[in-house]
Amino acid sequence: MTLRLYDTKAQALRDFVPLREGHVGMYVCGPTPQSSPHIGHLRSALNYDLMRRWFAYRGFDVTFVRNVTDIDDKILEAVTGEEWWALAYRVELEFSAGYRSLGILPPTYEPRATASIMQMQELIGRLIERGHAYPATDASGDVYFDTGSWPAYGELTRQSRDNMEAAVDADPRGKRDPRDFALWKGRKAAEPESASWESPWGDGRPGWHIECSAMSRRYLGPEFDIHGGGLDLRFPHHENELAQSTAVGDGFARYWVHNGLVNIGGQKMSKSLGNSVYAAELLSQASPLAVRYLLGAAHYRSTLDYNAGSLAEAEATVERIRTFLVRAGRRLSGTRFADEATPVVPDAFAEAMDDDLGVPQALAVLHDTVRQGNQALDDERLGEAAVALGHVGAMVGVLGIDPRDPHWATADAGPAASALEALVERLIEDRRAARAAKDYQAADRIRGELAAAGITIEDSSSGTHWSIGS
Repeated sequence: MTLRLYDTKAQALRDFVPLREGHVGMYVCGPTPQSSPHIGHLRSALNYDLMRRWFAYRGFDVTFVRNVTDIDDKILEAVTGEEWWALAYRVELEFSAGYRSLGILPPTYEPRATASIMQMQELIGRLIERGHAYPATDASGDVYFDTGSWPAYGELTRQSRDNMEAAVDADPRGKRDPRDFALWKGRKAAEPESASWESPWGDGRPGWHIECSAMSRRYLGPEFDIHGGGLDLRFPHHENELAQSTAVGDGFARYWVHNGLVNIGGQKMSKSLGNSVYAAELLSQASPLAVRYLLGAAHYRSTLDYNAGSLAEAEATVERIRTFLVRAGRRLSGTRFADEATPVVPDAFAEAMDDDLGVPQALAVLHDTVRQGNQALDDERLGEAAVALGHVGAMVGVLGIDPRDPHWATADAGPAASALEALVERLIEDRRAARAAKDYQAADRIRGELAAAGITIEDSSSGTHWSIGS
């Protein structure tokens, strides 16, 4: 089956045909680090991590670029008692820690906007030369994109320019038209001198939209395969990126992909409602593996509705997967079937992932395979169990949720886990001693107490093993 993606610009599913055979160039809008990351930031980054991993599994060489917007109005407005660049870097580290906790692969390149100022100025200069941009008429040092000069303006979101709202990121007195947007912002007296750079139009800093056009061009070239980001970035940010990049003569992105947003208990997450769930809070409530499973389980284009019980469900789900992998690996070890656990995804899983990254359908295949594998183990059909083990291992590997991955052992480790292990092992030893003394009533009582706590034990020739859940 041909891999297909939903292209926001075309508003349709399209067969994916790379610009260069065997290679995928992806640019994803990263954080503006003015405040701590929340669940929506993690979900967006995870969605594109899954897409990248699937491309890699399908044999593509992926160049993945995710920027950091480290100079912006929002950062300057958020500063209290520290330098703007110190705030940006401190918060950037919080984002990086959150990504790392969830096993999100580091980008091929992670450029900061402040490192590409020269490239931004070059693009602005070319837009002026082509008649698509102009310096402000009020000598403020601002430079604007002339939306009226580009007939295709509005094509990404299919809006008529006549019905668009005015751009709100600049003083309209220096514009020819209120819908024109800032490419360069002249330095204001109240802004720190360190937040401005010399330019042909006066000291200042770049507008938000020109930053991504310059960075994507610098690291992926004038035309590349996929541009991604949150649904809330389609307008004005991505619309403006598309206009200025194509107006300068670049092919720019061949596919536009947008991930859905997050609701909290059925309500849109927003600062005004005070219902934001921040990354640190989320990761303190469950294992990082469970958080990754939860945030990646919904289709990337859908709205994810988070509620208090979601994490517990995700925790139980990943524990079922872990239990099967451990159980199957232990039972097959040393048998002739061990080599039959070939790590390849089932066809149904591949078909789901090829169809616009259908993770919910792919997870259904995963869970069906876990159930079938457990049944095969119960029935001592070890050949079938081995096939299931290979399938499950490949699927959780692609999705980045393999409980056996050393990353999760490090991420999940903590005092509570160590204490639980010590207590369970002590009870198992008490049960062994009771059975040796033929005190089967005591042995059964211990087994029952463990079961009541959600602990399953399994006796085998290699000893007694335990797991959470069944």
